[in-house]
Amino acid sequence: MSRLQSRFAQLKEQNRAALVTFVTAGDPNYAASLAILKGLPAAGADVIELGMPFTDPMADGPAIQLANIRALAAKQNLAKTLQMVREFRAEDSSTPLVLMGYFNPIHHYGVPRFIAEAKEAGVDGLIVVDLPPEHNVDLCDPAQAAGLDFIRLTTPTTNDARLPKVLGGSSGFVYYVSVAGVTGAGSATLEHLQQAVARLRRHTELPLCIGFGIRTAEHAAEVARLADGVVVGSALVDRIAKAENDQQAVDGVLGLCRELAEGVRGARR
Repeated sequence: MSRLQSRFAQLKEQNRAALVTFVTAGDPNYAASLAILKGLPAAGADVIELGMPFTDPMADGPAIQLANIRALAAKQNLAKTLQMVREFRAEDSSTPLVLMGYFNPIHHYGVPRFIAEAKEAGVDGLIVVDLPPEHNVDLCDPAQAAGLDFIRLTTPTTNDARLPKVLGGSSGFVYYVSVAGVTGAGSATLEHLQQAVARLRRHTELPLCIGFGIRTAEHAAEVARLADGVVVGSALVDRIAKAENDQQAVDGVLGLCRELAEGVRGARR
C-alpha cells in the first residue's frame, strides 16, 4: 500500500477528509521553505503538495506566480527541490508528499533521472498540470511503473465523454479544480460541488480532492463534508508574501494550516 493509499484509508476510517496543503519549494528561500515543509504535518496537513518552481506557471494565479518568482530569485531549482524532499523524509516517513508543477523543468532535467531521483528521495506522486492523457508515454506511464502515483486534474469543463480518458491513467487521488480559471480565483457554489462530486464518483473510486479558491477554515469545512480531501494553496502562499521576515513566513503558513485543519477535522462531527 502506498503512503497516499494508506493515508486516505486511515482518514476514511476516521470519517474525515484530508487537508492537502500546497506550498512552492524554495519560497521565500530554501531554509524558510524547508522549515515550513517540515512543520506542516504537525500543523495538521495530511498530504503535502510541493510546487516545483517554473518561469511560466500558466495554470496559476497571481499568488502562486509570485511564489515561483520568489523561489527562482532565491536560486531554487529541481535538484534543490528533490534535496528538500530528502531532508523532509529524514524526519517524516509517513506523510504523503506530491510534487506539483509543469513538464518543462522535468523534461529539461531528464525524465528517467527525475523519476529515479524522485522515487529515491521519497516522493509519492506527481501532478503535472500541462500533460494531458495523450502524453501518458512521456511521463505518466514510466512514473507509475516506478511506483509514483500520477494524479490528474479534472475541471468543470471536463465532460462525461472525456472523463474516462482523463481518469484512466490516474492513481493516488483525483484533484477536482472547482472553478474554470487559475489558482486563487473565486470559489464554486456548494450546489456545483455536490453535483461535481456525484458525477466524478460515477467514474472513479479514487479519493476526490477539491481545490482552487479555498481560503478559510469555514470554507474548508464545507468542502470537507463533500469530498475526501480539501486542497489549499494560494491562501497559504499569501502568508509568505505578506511576511516581513522568514520567521513570520513560517509562523504565518503554519498558523493558517492549524486553523484549516481544525475546520476540516470538525466538519463531519
